[in-house]
Amino acid sequence: FPCRSETFRNLKPHSTMGKKDDAAPVKFGPANVGDDTHVFGVAHIYASFNDTFVHITDLSGRETVAKVTGGMKVKADRDESSPYAAMLAAQDVAVMCKNRGINALHIKLRAVGGNKTKTAGPGAQSALRALARAGMRLGRIEDVTPTPTDSTRRKGGRRGRRL
Repeated sequence: FPCRSETFRNLKPHSTMGKKDDAAPVKFGPANVGDDTHVFGVAHIYASFNDTFVHITDLSGRETVAKVTGGMKVKADRDESSPYAAMLAAQDVAVMCKNRGINALHIKLRAVGGNKTKTAGPGAQSALRALARAGMRLGRIEDVTPTPTDSTRRKGGRRGRRL
C-alpha cells in the first residue's frame, strides 16, 4: 500500500499548475493563409417547422466544424424553429468558424422535402441573414431540398386532413 507522500511525489507545485508554456497561440485552419484570403466552409442549414439546424463542414462535407440547433438556444419547444432561435444558432456558429479559421461559407439550404413540404421553415432566412451580419463572406447559395421524381403516397388519405 503506497504512502500518501509517494503518491503525490510526481505532482508539480501549485505555482506552475495553471500556467501554460509561453509558446505561440494555437491557430486552427489551413496553414500559411493570410487574413485577406477567403477560407471556405459549407453551411448546411436545415429548416423544418419544428427546428432549425446550422451545421458547418469543410468543403468535402466530411469534417464537422460546428453544429448548433435552434433547440440548443431556447428553452420552450415551440420556439425551436423560430427566427430568433435560428439567429442565435447562426451567431454561435459564426464565432466557432472564425476561431477555426473559416471566414467564408457556401450555403446549402434544405427543407423537409420528400413527400412532405418543400417549403423551408421560418428559421431559414434569419439564419442566413445572421451569418452574413456576423461577418462571414457568402459564396454560392443552393437549395438542396430533396424533391422526389415520383413519391410514395402522402399522409392524409384520399380526402385529405379534415379539420
